[in-house]
Amino acid sequence: MARRSDSRLDSPKGLRTSFVPHLGGNKDRVGRFSESFARAMGTSGFLVGMTVFVLLWLAYNTWAPELAQFDPRRLNYTLLTLILSLQASYAAPLILLAQNRQDDRDRVQFEQDRQRAERNLADTEYLAREVVALRLAVRELASKDFIRAELRALLEELDRDKSGDEKTVG
Repeated sequence: MARRSDSRLDSPKGLRTSFVPHLGGNKDRVGRFSESFARAMGTSGFLVGMTVFVLLWLAYNTWAPELAQFDPRRLNYTLLTLILSLQASYAAPLILLAQNRQDDRDRVQFEQDRQRAERNLADTEYLAREVVALRLAVRELASKDFIRAELRALLEELDRDKSGDEKTVG
């Protein structure tokens, strides 16, 4: 029976498999879950629900018959403490993951805002240069008053030429 080369000790082993599953494409799914979890934990409904849950737990395990209690008071509510500790141990990293994703989104948004501001500044500077160029061009154009004055001068010159021609003919 031939042995696989991966199981031989005299040759290097190829890619090793990990006990921890590779998230790969599921990273986004985990991130979205962590954001929804953090969003839910930040609501007043969650706080009220958790308070009601703890109060019911404490009330039942304090006043129920001792044989019916599943987390007796005399043991200082060990199971409740364990459940709340477990919830907190999962909540903290998920909230941090959600915050990191939000920081990444904020960083991308900030970069896009900075680029948009640079484009707006460049556009504004271009338009300012164009307005200055138009003002300079308008100054070089003949105004309505200038054209009227020139036309009057031409008419007067024509009138003089016309009256001078009549005197020489007559």
